[in-house]
Amino acid sequence: MAKVAFLGLGVMGYPMAGHLAANGHDVTVYNRTASKAEAWVAQHGGSMAHTPVEAAKDCEFVMACLGNDDDVRSVVFGDTGAMAGMSSGSILIDHTTASAALAHELHSAAEDKGVGFVDAPVSGGQAGAENGQLAIMCGGDEAIFARAEAVMTCYAKSMKRLGGTGAGQLTKMVNQICIAGLVQGLSEGLNFAVKAGLDGEAVIEAISGGAAGSWQMVNRHKTMLADDYEHGFAVDWMRKDIGIVLDEAKRNGARLPVTALVDQFYGEVQDMGGNRWDTSSLMKRLQR
Repeated sequence: MAKVAFLGLGVMGYPMAGHLAANGHDVTVYNRTASKAEAWVAQHGGSMAHTPVEAAKDCEFVMACLGNDDDVRSVVFGDTGAMAGMSSGSILIDHTTASAALAHELHSAAEDKGVGFVDAPVSGGQAGAENGQLAIMCGGDEAIFARAEAVMTCYAKSMKRLGGTGAGQLTKMVNQICIAGLVQGLSEGLNFAVKAGLDGEAVIEAISGGAAGSWQMVNRHKTMLADDYEHGFAVDWMRKDIGIVLDEAKRNGARLPVTALVDQFYGEVQDMGGNRWDTSSLMKRLQR
């Protein structure tokens, strides 16, 4: 069992850190809002730290699951950042959905200190984190990944190294591109069914086992038909992710017309006050 630090106890990080503790690892948590860390320790045991550098001290692995690139920089770098407390031979694992450029920045800083690095964004949402059923997309040195894999398996349904540093983040971008198009298509299909006077539930039962079936269809159609979006992966976070995707596409020349259009649609959902609604709220935009 390893001594582990987990930085960031949001809707994903909180249960992920819990799975580490449940599997016998010695876990120290850090969260910018200390009350969240206190609640985690009360529930799972382990210990909490008041700074990232304190959390990372003497740890074999340091995991981060934060909001965006700047959040990661603020927690990893500087005199009170995690990197300052990490020892040579330890490994930094970034589960944040962030840019590939940040992954290279973190890898460079880690290499200078003799620390390993894996970029390891996740997919599966809050339910996946709570049930330990996340898909983890990884980039980094093969030997470093092999060591990190044994710890990340605590909350993984699937895990794959896609290549060197940044490959995990680039793969997560592919994931978000695919989701954006799927959710828009599902929204249009369900809205069409309603307008046509069909029973939405019966339609999904008829088509979900065929070529149109998807995770989004199975797990989101009921709440979409019920006009319920107070759950799931927030529109604000999806727009952040799509922004990363579109920036990367400008660099590599990929054409993403559907993704760019769906990004505009999510902007309209935000204008409707749906910043914290689930990404499936694209359907609500069609019903205005």
